[in-house]
Amino acid sequence: MSEILEPIYERKINYYETDGMRIVHHSNYIRYLEEARCYWLEKYGMPYSTFEKEGINIPVLAVNCEYKHHVTFEDTILIKVFVKEYNGVRLTIGYDVRDKKTDKPVIIAETKHCFTDKNLRATNLKKHLPEFDKKFRDLNSKI
Repeated sequence: MSEILEPIYERKINYYETDGMRIVHHSNYIRYLEEARCYWLEKYGMPYSTFEKEGINIPVLAVNCEYKHHVTFEDTILIKVFVKEYNGVRLTIGYDVRDKKTDKPVIIAETKHCFTDKNLRATNLKKHLPEFDKKFRDLNSKI
């Protein structure tokens, strides 16, 4: 059996995302994490749109980000996304962001989420989307 490659999100830095020194402004990394998270969910067969169609929201509860090295206009970053913790109601996602050219770590980050219904009440994913619950549990066991 061949091993499935983990999806890596690749992102080229745009000029408008930089500051006066042509370094990516720190606030843009939050957007990159969201882009990578949506890409990752889609690649594992759990597009965000399916959650929404099923009446499930995934709000962000917290973001932790440690800046390691800067990137500039026209650099490309690679973002590896992985499950750090999952219990059916809460999810912590980790991110390893690296400079494609140098492989230097750019940021190490995590986002914390919960699953809610349309009224923003916490809900257990196992009850509403059991196939997605299984995927998260399988991804969590890879740690």
